[in-house]
Amino acid sequence: MSRRRIGFWYRFAAVLCKPPLVVLFKRDWRGMENIPADGGFITAVNHNSHLDPFLYAHYQYNTGRVPRFLAKHGLFKKGFVGAAMRGTGQIPVYRESTNALSAFRAAIDAVERGECVAFYPEGTLTRDPELWPMTGKTGVARVALQTKCPVIPVGQWGATDALAPYAKKPHFFPRKTHHVLAGEPVDLSAFYGREITPDLLKEATEVIMTAITAEVEQLRGEKAPAKRYDPREARIAQRRKLQDGAAQKRDKSQAGSGSSASGGTTEESSK
Repeated sequence: MSRRRIGFWYRFAAVLCKPPLVVLFKRDWRGMENIPADGGFITAVNHNSHLDPFLYAHYQYNTGRVPRFLAKHGLFKKGFVGAAMRGTGQIPVYRESTNALSAFRAAIDAVERGECVAFYPEGTLTRDPELWPMTGKTGVARVALQTKCPVIPVGQWGATDALAPYAKKPHFFPRKTHHVLAGEPVDLSAFYGREITPDLLKEATEVIMTAITAEVEQLRGEKAPAKRYDPREARIAQRRKLQDGAAQKRDKSQAGSGSSASGGTTEESSK
């Protein structure tokens, strides 16, 4: 079976990145035996810090199976970062454009060539207040069901101690521990051979997110909330709250105007 070789750019990036990562972070790495030695596969990883891609790439690089991440296309445009992204074979994602599906085609092609594609199914840093995995997007399920490749659920924890979500200033000292746990492949066989519909993709995605959450629970030593945080539901609730607040403010304003008008009429009548 085929596998992607670690090329020049990946080795060069490792020479630059590994020394500071080794110095700044202690490592609690588990489950490397679940990373396939050969053949194409997907790793599905939770995402709670901007440091995650560097720290997780370090983990998987040490297994001998380098990942190809899906990343914003702007990172590929120019300069050293763009050259490194292209040279290491990362996959550009063109959101809200006619090229939006090209990332999924590239991911499918990579898996079929025997490579590893790493997905952050949440699509962005988790919005969950306690940093648990939130609802996932269906891209990972789409690629998994079309290729029938192994999907390895990966939990990671600890990067937020150094760089909290959306924080700009890191806190590397005292030295933090980065925890990673790769689980056994997710069983998606119940979805094979069925028509790929939006509902099917959502169902398969939730199975994958449940597996990722189970790995994070082991790392954190606690149970995740029974209901997964859904940013779409949160946005709708926030919008309704703002609308209700505006309506209450408008009603109070109208009530105040009515009272003033009524008071003025009474006063004039008494004269």
